[in-house]
Amino acid sequence: MNIKVSPSYIDGRITAPPSKSAGHRLLICAALAQGDSVIEHLEYSEDIKATIGCITAMGAKVRKEGAGVLRVTGCGGQIALPDAPVFCGESGSTLRFCLPLFSLTDHAVTLTGAGRLMERPQDVYRSLFEARGLQFVHGEEGITISGRLTPGEYTLPGNVSSQFISGLLFTLPLLGGNSTIHIEPPVESRNYIDLTLSALNTFGVEAGWEDEYTLVVPGRQQYHARKVMVEGDWSNAAFMAVLGALRGDVRLEGLDPASAQGDKVIAKFLRRCGCRMKKEDGAYCFGYSHLIAPVTPVDLADCPDLGPILMVLAAFCAGRTTILNAGRLRIKESDRIATMQHEMAKMGVHIQCVGDTIEIEGGGMQPPSRPLKGHNDHRIVMALTVALLGAGFQGEIQGAQAVNKSWPGFFSAIRSVGGKVEVLDD
Repeated sequence: MNIKVSPSYIDGRITAPPSKSAGHRLLICAALAQGDSVIEHLEYSEDIKATIGCITAMGAKVRKEGAGVLRVTGCGGQIALPDAPVFCGESGSTLRFCLPLFSLTDHAVTLTGAGRLMERPQDVYRSLFEARGLQFVHGEEGITISGRLTPGEYTLPGNVSSQFISGLLFTLPLLGGNSTIHIEPPVESRNYIDLTLSALNTFGVEAGWEDEYTLVVPGRQQYHARKVMVEGDWSNAAFMAVLGALRGDVRLEGLDPASAQGDKVIAKFLRRCGCRMKKEDGAYCFGYSHLIAPVTPVDLADCPDLGPILMVLAAFCAGRTTILNAGRLRIKESDRIATMQHEMAKMGVHIQCVGDTIEIEGGGMQPPSRPLKGHNDHRIVMALTVALLGAGFQGEIQGAQAVNKSWPGFFSAIRSVGGKVEVLDD
């Protein structure tokens, strides 16, 4: 799908979409519980559909009960042996959360994916499996595991995706003994680990921090069915917040300031850039502002998904913005550093990257010299849309259907606040 973005004045209110991060976690916990759980306020993005497919393969039964409402009949921790390879789409969360759980079948199970999913690193799991004498074969077509994880001591590096830690946190409570996860510092994306712990606790499972680098997970536990509501998504709301700061006024509703989501720091980052913002009647209001580069660097260690939209924000800030710990952007749906460098250059923005550090000099944006491309990456498409709208440029984005991965309603939300987005073809 190709779209055309035209100059617009932005003014309106939006209810934040459901959190994809929370949705994955609640679906998995519901699938592992005994009995029926009800999950409300769920967005049927491609990633969430992938997790629904995986928990169905585990033996859970899923039934829609209305707009954004699912009833999940769990397997009670007894993971079924799939009769075919388990498809994870392009969702890294789905793959890494569910892979250890399928070891509980104690049989060979293959998980497959699409796009760049099988190119994304899985060495953490390979090392853990092989250290316990289990099979872990990672090829271009999929990952095959064989053998059952056992309770005990686990040591993982802290400077990799927290999804590996979350996958263990879902699995270890179901084992026949207690386990401890030791995380080698520094611990990145700690907030996402806390989001997993929150989901576990909601479903009656005990697990938590013993100290800054140690998680304790008692074994022989059961997940208990619950009725839950998915909280608003700070990750996707960040695009609308930046749009408000660049081109008008956006009022965002349905966001929890006490959320464990790491991407809630977008409000802090915007404030550091001089954004005119306030909290009113439970909503966050972001208005057009004269933006300046933050005095101290922006650190992506705990919020890598904000990378693309922060690069757009930096392009509008007077001065030089420095972004640290950006290396993990290279192993997402696209190489998000190279992709943003290439696409923003079409608008006259120079993004320099040395090692894991990005530097962007704000100002000097120009109308795009040729169509922009989404690179099959939802966050790239959303970031480029905000860049065009924020600058008041007309431009075309090719491959815009990538937004379906996390927020199928993104362009509807843009239009609801006055953004002019036209579908050129499907």
